[in-house]
This record gives sequence, C-alpha cells and structure tokens, in this order.
Amino acid sequence: MFERFTTNARQTVTQAQEHARRLQHRRIGTEHLLLGLLGQPDTLSAQLLNEHGLTLERAEAAVLQALPGPNSPGGDLDAEALETIGIDLAAVRERIEASFGPGALDRAPSRNHRGVLASGRHIPFDAGAKKALELSLREALALKSKAIQDGHILLGLLREAEGLGARIISGSGIDVATLRTELERRLR
Repeated sequence: MFERFTTNARQTVTQAQEHARRLQHRRIGTEHLLLGLLGQPDTLSAQLLNEHGLTLERAEAAVLQALPGPNSPGGDLDAEALETIGIDLAAVRERIEASFGPGALDRAPSRNHRGVLASGRHIPFDAGAKKALELSLREALALKSKAIQDGHILLGLLREAEGLGARIISGSGIDVATLRTELERRLR
C-alpha cells in the first residue's frame, strides 16, 4: 500500500513515527498521524485544519493531555508501578549504559545488513492507525485517485472516527462533515 503514497503522505507516516518517539509513546496512533499531517504546513490537510483553527501546537497539547509521556507530570505511571515492586528504572538505565555505552536507550534505530531494524526501536502502529491508513486507500479509490495523498489520510482519520486523532479534530470545534466535504471537493 505504501508504494501508492505520495511524498507528502509518506512524510505524514514518517512524522507520525517521529512524534510518537519524541513523546515516548509505545505505539503510533491516529493522534500521531494527525500530528504528522499538521507538521507539514504546505499540505492540503494542514492548511484546511489550520483554516478551521486546529494547529500543530493545539493538537499536540490535546495529545499530551490525553496521553502524557513518561516525562510529563503524572506520566511516569509505569516507573511508579515498577518501583512499587522494587524495580528502579534509573538503576536499570544506569546498568544498561554501563554495559552498552552512554545513551544506549536513546539512540536512533539502526539497520542490520539486510535493512531490518536491529535496535528494536521501531514503533508499531496501533489498530486504529492501521485502520485509518487502510481507509485512506479506500478514500483514494472512491475519489478515483491513483495515489494516496495526505488529504486521503485525513479522510481516513475522519472515517475511522473512534481514534484520538478524530476526537481531537471534533473536540477542537471543527464540524467534521463540513471538513470532509471541503476536503473531498479540493481532492477532486
């Protein structure tokens, strides 16, 4: 499916992974796809969302409110839970860095000789993000487009409707039906 993605659509997926990694989330969700769309200000999706009042900054604030990262206030629940059973994450990090070098857990993913991620830092898509991407293909086909554009990904997010990405859009006061109509009109 990704071979049908335009450069902007591919960049959306790449940025979604970068946002998830930066926010220290374990899965790429629809909210990260939304951030990936908004992170490209020259695209149709970002322009339309911005025109309706949703900016990257507002969307990211909504994501952080719904899904705080481990370094956010109240976001280190896993560390707290592990601490209650006697596991100190700071001590674990210290031992890993003593064995593998400083910053071993923070390094960007590397690929082995076959091009496969070797570091285990690839972040998988959750079911909602997979569904939204699949729906973006269906939206492109319905609009008789040969390629999947960033606008089709936004249509997929809207059609998926249950993920945090769609909830952030509707929660920001955007009329989803109006946005969908404008987007389809501009994609034709």
